[in-house]
Amino acid sequence: MRDIEFIRIHHLKGPNIWTYRPVIEAWVDIGELEDFPSNIIPGFYERLSAWLPTLEEHRCSYGEKGGFLRRLREGTWPAHILEHVTLELQGLSGFAGGFGKAREASRRGVYKVVVRAHQPELTLACLHAAKDLVLAAMEDRTFDLPSTLDRLKRIADKHCLGPSTAAIVDAADDRDIPFMRLNEGNLVQLGYGARSRRIWTAETDATSAIAEGISRDKSLTKKLLANCGVPVPEGTLVDSAAEAWEAAQDIGLPVVIKPTDGNHGRGVFVGLATREAIETAFEVANGEGSGVIVERSITGTEHRLLVVGGKMVAAARGEEAIIEGDGISDISTLIETQINSSPLRGSTEEHPLNVVRLDTAARLELERQGYSPESVPGKGAKVLIQRSGSVCIDVTDLVHPENAAIVALAARIVGLDIAGIDLVAEDISKPLKEQHGAIVEVNAGPGLLMHLKPARGKPRPVGRAIVDSLFNEGESGRIPVVGVTGTGNNADVAMKLSGLLQMGGFNVGLACSEGLYIGRRRIPGEGSWTGSRKMLLNRNVDAAVFENGPRAILEEGLVYDRCQVGIVTGVAGSKIEEFEVRDDEKMANVVRTQVDVVLPGGAAVLNADDELVSEMAKYCDGEAILYASEPGAVVRHVEAGGRAVFLRGRYVFLAQEKTEKRLMEGDRGMLPVIAAAIALGLDVGLIKEGMASFEFEEKRSRQCR
Repeated sequence: MRDIEFIRIHHLKGPNIWTYRPVIEAWVDIGELEDFPSNIIPGFYERLSAWLPTLEEHRCSYGEKGGFLRRLREGTWPAHILEHVTLELQGLSGFAGGFGKAREASRRGVYKVVVRAHQPELTLACLHAAKDLVLAAMEDRTFDLPSTLDRLKRIADKHCLGPSTAAIVDAADDRDIPFMRLNEGNLVQLGYGARSRRIWTAETDATSAIAEGISRDKSLTKKLLANCGVPVPEGTLVDSAAEAWEAAQDIGLPVVIKPTDGNHGRGVFVGLATREAIETAFEVANGEGSGVIVERSITGTEHRLLVVGGKMVAAARGEEAIIEGDGISDISTLIETQINSSPLRGSTEEHPLNVVRLDTAARLELERQGYSPESVPGKGAKVLIQRSGSVCIDVTDLVHPENAAIVALAARIVGLDIAGIDLVAEDISKPLKEQHGAIVEVNAGPGLLMHLKPARGKPRPVGRAIVDSLFNEGESGRIPVVGVTGTGNNADVAMKLSGLLQMGGFNVGLACSEGLYIGRRRIPGEGSWTGSRKMLLNRNVDAAVFENGPRAILEEGLVYDRCQVGIVTGVAGSKIEEFEVRDDEKMANVVRTQVDVVLPGGAAVLNADDELVSEMAKYCDGEAILYASEPGAVVRHVEAGGRAVFLRGRYVFLAQEKTEKRLMEGDRGMLPVIAAAIALGLDVGLIKEGMASFEFEEKRSRQCR
């Protein structure tokens, strides 16, 4: 029977032998389908391309649009097709593009299929759906693609970052700042250890809890702003519907009624001019918060201005929701056909506009105009459904400098590093004081979607503005990270290097086969991927050292994206049979992962006694420092201007700038530690003292046995 069987599936969570990014690696057995390339299966090409016409965009090995479909016509195998269909389903679920590969394993019919895993739960679901789709196309069976895509999109919505958080993370990635998700929601760490910052949607670790509390109390916010000369509408707190009507008469009709601590526009009613409307609005607003405020209604349009780090960075204008009668349809129907049918409206975070509902506020608005939801407006009659709630038109370039300064001041008065300032004005390009405009709310944790994906106007790089407020220019949020891999005594190298860094004043996180350590203190856990990650999450750690066994690289990938120093101790004589690593060349391909992730300003420390290791120097983005048991192995490297550490007799020498310097007595086991310490810029005197103390401790340990 024709089938595609998954033998095993690995989630490589960090840099790996395939790519820098997380991937799903699936080992698949296509069985007898090895004898059935795509070009000999009747109708397969037509069915697959009809179901997924967007496969036309896949360039494949031809490097041009339509390249994959060309391969499909000429004949390719199911594993390769599975790769492309998985990527396409992932793209149709909201994550377009990404790395993909399909490679033959040593056993006939077995392949390794590798696809970029933006979110592993989604990628796995796409992989299994792709298998079902490919087999259905081969066997000329029906396949319910719409329901499959609906299910995949639900998985994406459940597991993936929201658009506001994703915009910040993408901006950090553009600046080469690493990031780690801390929960299943939108809590994300940018950077490593002591230099990290944290965000939760549009809130940061600098967002004051006091400021957030002030922003929720609308009455207190208005009082503070007014005391500082910021224009706000006159208003008063009320405890009953009767008090609301009395206050409205004192302030002057029309008025606005809203909860004192509501958000997202819930329970806000504007333009109220009758006792019945005001008392009804009070009851609704009272249910949305812990109190109700009545305010003077300001003439103009609602605007949302975003302030980040003391500067206004984006602005959007609201748009009233209006329908036009056709003389046939009732208002409920017209709302659906003329407003909610817009692709910009929806209930997910991807939609910049909300679906318009006939809630209490909308019904009050209709009543004010003499309508009900069942009314049929005459042809051409305009009916206002919603005065606010659709802030979606970018007006950033129109904001008057005085208005930009006022909203920045408002955010500073409340104490928010990121604030969404709601104001009402007839013309945002003119100062508020000239048009009796006012700030009506200051919000913590503002949504960014209206600025990222406006209904009209330019998207604004608000994610980048937030990242730039957290990290100064040139900062990357990185601490010194060292990775050790290969077939040598990696744990010993990692532990000694950690000791030298501690002597140099660093609070070091160490993850190795001997355990997890913060400084000299051992903490619970082991040097697995999950355990190692603790070192990067700990905000007391200002340097980290990791032992990365070849098996760990194959099973889970590296725990960090880039490192300052990558050490490879050797490749000779080791095998990992279940991953088909059966010779030194294949082992070299595995441990080279450590060299690939060295930062441009960092260094790869390579064992020059192993030719396959020394050849990795050409793959390093930074410097290569070689170490060897005799000087002959590093001559050419030094002549070319490189640095090297080597033994001559019983002494360790450092060669740099074509000169040699004797460092200390030593043995071959010291060389990778000394070379890495030099790469990290540690003082030579400190290195000598540290290595001597390690040797003393080892001698004493042997004597005590």
